[in-house]
Amino acid sequence: MARRIILASTSPFRRELLSRLQLPFETVAPEADESALAHETPAATAKRLAESKARAISRHFPDALIIGSDQVAACGELRFGKPGTRAAAVTQLQSMRDKEIVFHTGLCVLNSATNHAQLCCIPTQVGVRNLTDDEINAYLNKEDALGCAGSAKSEGLGISLLRYLRGDDPTALIGLPLIALCEMLRAEGVALP
Repeated sequence: MARRIILASTSPFRRELLSRLQLPFETVAPEADESALAHETPAATAKRLAESKARAISRHFPDALIIGSDQVAACGELRFGKPGTRAAAVTQLQSMRDKEIVFHTGLCVLNSATNHAQLCCIPTQVGVRNLTDDEINAYLNKEDALGCAGSAKSEGLGISLLRYLRGDDPTALIGLPLIALCEMLRAEGVALP
């Protein structure tokens, strides 16, 4: 019998990405503190939070493969989370203009039967155009990006804000690196083409 696959997320973007693999799965909202720790690198934060989300629901699913993912966007010391408000989105996009932002996407596959966790972090370098305030406002008038790290929804109109994307997995920027996930699931015996 196939092991249950649980996505520890309520993100519609992650759910859509995982559905591309055509595997049955369930989604469960994890309760995890998403605060960064002092002196923690963005990549370390993303990996820790991905694992924390998977472990947060593992006791409810003792024989499942639990997928956790988290993303931290950073430029030097600046970190960009989900803005939540339009004013915060404007501020984020203004501070990102003409810079390279690295989106660190942490991924965890936790086998709750063995307590073994596979972890990785996939970076994506994103060059943001030198946006005018009018362009930022026009974008936010058309795209609901308040729930996206860095306010730039690359799978939608946010692609028009960018100069380039560089990374090994195009789905990592959306929030769930499918290439790495396929490798992790195969390592757990899940049949994928």
